[in-house]
Amino acid sequence: MCYDVKTKLESQLRRAKRFNDQEWINELEENLLPYKDHPYFHVSGYSHPKLLIYTNDKPYVPSVSIWGLVPHWIKNNDQKLKFWNNTLNARGETIFEKPSFRDSAKNKRCILHLDGFYEHHHFKGKTYPFFIAGKDKKPLSIAGLWSEWVDKETGEVLNTFSIVTTKGNNLMAKIHNNPKLSEPRMPVILSEEMEDLWLEPINSKNKRKEIIELIQSCPENKLEAHTVRKLRGKEAVGNGTEASTYFEYKELEVA
Repeated sequence: MCYDVKTKLESQLRRAKRFNDQEWINELEENLLPYKDHPYFHVSGYSHPKLLIYTNDKPYVPSVSIWGLVPHWIKNNDQKLKFWNNTLNARGETIFEKPSFRDSAKNKRCILHLDGFYEHHHFKGKTYPFFIAGKDKKPLSIAGLWSEWVDKETGEVLNTFSIVTTKGNNLMAKIHNNPKLSEPRMPVILSEEMEDLWLEPINSKNKRKEIIELIQSCPENKLEAHTVRKLRGKEAVGNGTEASTYFEYKELEVA
């Protein structure tokens, strides 16, 4: 699962900076000034925040997109609101079969960049949040699906996305131990070499197979994790710089 993340504007612009000249990057940042006022040190997908994604249509130019994919066939705003929280994540093993995701899996894949993500560990009836990030301190490239939905009442076009997940690696198996789930999960993390392949069109069975093969666990030696302050409830740290800072729980035992 991946419902809580950390991401700064600079991190979200990582792909744009790799493929575009500095003059254009400066112009882009200027256009995103209102967006820059809200860095996400911790944000929950359930609040449906706006993040930057790179789509197969615009692979080098970021688009502002709302977290929580809304398929094109959703009829109205009421149905969207009832549906929205169920599409924050897309289970990678079934994206080509599930009605919510299959059109996007075939035609609308995207990438987003995160500084890291949060997951909760269960221990003796309590939950403890962990922050997971790359050992190299670089932003993580995350596989996603996107969609455009037209509100027929207002004519507004919403660009929305979902994070693709897969079975958790050994590190996540130690952390993501929710007894209600059959297995640990984690977002699909792409290497730079895998990014372009994820965005390529599917025009053959072999290409679809290549895309499916990208849906795999990131090697645990590429990631690091530590406990952080509470993210929910009365003691929640909120969207502060300390959200991802190490915090010790003396009673916690993680093998």
